[in-house]
Amino acid sequence: MTLALLDTNTYLRLAKRIRPLLGVEFGQKRYILTVLKDVEDEVHRSRTLQFKFPWFDNEDFGAERDAAKIRLKAEERLLLENTQSVIRGHVLSEVDRYTTGGRQPPSDTDCRVLAFGQVRDAIVVTDDLGMHLLAEDFEIPIWHGWQLLAKMRTAKVVSNDLIKEIYEALEANGDLTQTWMDAKHSEFARIFGPGSK
Repeated sequence: MTLALLDTNTYLRLAKRIRPLLGVEFGQKRYILTVLKDVEDEVHRSRTLQFKFPWFDNEDFGAERDAAKIRLKAEERLLLENTQSVIRGHVLSEVDRYTTGGRQPPSDTDCRVLAFGQVRDAIVVTDDLGMHLLAEDFEIPIWHGWQLLAKMRTAKVVSNDLIKEIYEALEANGDLTQTWMDAKHSEFARIFGPGSK
């Protein structure tokens, strides 16, 4: 089994359209997707996210998140706290590296997600370029959301039509990142055709 941990934005981009999303094994490497409780906390702290994603607190989504949660042993929790602290310290000591191009540096929650990836040998799924840079610094395996979608397509978890629907929704919401736009005519060229963005 290969654990893949979704950050808040990736979860919010995919959870409404891929049902169920969490806790379902797929692919040859037996990927299983999960989220941390920190994702719920982050959404509940943000009125903007609550407004944009009113479905988040629907009972079905909450039950799916609860069922897919990874339970940590006491020593793993301690290791997670320590690893998060080291990763956060690294961000703060080199903050300029993580703020290029108008980006925000990885947050405490971002550092916790990456720490979990290191402690539990999980792939972190995020479209946050600062998190990708930080993951490289600590050699934590990381994917963009579109890479997860491509793996799900290969495993026949999602159809070409569903991928089109996800892209249309992201575009309509103004949530289509540059990496997703680039993947549209490279990784997903069979669906969208090659060519300009």
